[in-house]
Amino acid sequence: MNDAQFLALLEKVLPKATPDPRLASRIYDSVAEELRLQNTVKSFEKFCTEGSLPNLEPATVQEFRDQITTKFSKAQVTVEPTDKGDAVAVEIVLPDRKISNRLKVIPPGETADDDEIKAKFVPFPVALPDDPELLWVLARREDVGPDEAGIMLTNVEEEFWETKAGLKLQQDRVEKTFAEFIANVPAAALTERGLKRHYKEPEPLKTLHRGPKILTAAERRAAVKNPSKPNADAIQSETV
Repeated sequence: MNDAQFLALLEKVLPKATPDPRLASRIYDSVAEELRLQNTVKSFEKFCTEGSLPNLEPATVQEFRDQITTKFSKAQVTVEPTDKGDAVAVEIVLPDRKISNRLKVIPPGETADDDEIKAKFVPFPVALPDDPELLWVLARREDVGPDEAGIMLTNVEEEFWETKAGLKLQQDRVEKTFAEFIANVPAAALTERGLKRHYKEPEPLKTLHRGPKILTAAERRAAVKNPSKPNADAIQSETV
């Protein structure tokens, strides 16, 4: 059962467990918030394992800190370079827990000695329920399942509209649609969740219409001997 299925089940059973709709709503919101937080922590830890900063310039470190602060909105975030200067130490203090990790610093063109082979990306086309024939051509990492990728994409979208860029778009009266999200979300926000955007614009689903069947020599001879069989029509179509 994935997170979306669990929340749907919770929403169904809560009214049966308590007659107070406000209490049921608070319980649902708290559980949904905890699930989002767990997914965010999981993505952050994966990024610290596989990602890196290009340098320790103050602007680079501050931008990274701002990104974490946006994702962990209720946390106190500290990002400090290590003594060796080969990484930054990250501390995220939440009301009920503290998360500590390190992120490597790898200048452009260099690779870490302990870099592992990264997982390949595989196709992840996405369509909305109200327009299933319009596809956004995305990709997911091979080690991220379709259900998990869908949850990650939803989380990235929710977080994007709370960022400075997302809020600026809303101030400019840009609609909070999936299409605008895909067109404007930074590529890095998708990549760190194991996703990739190939194109910003969707493509209509194309049905491939095949031409008449091309018969083999044996099929041709059989069709000539038995003109009543379906293959005889194929011969006539090829000779028109």
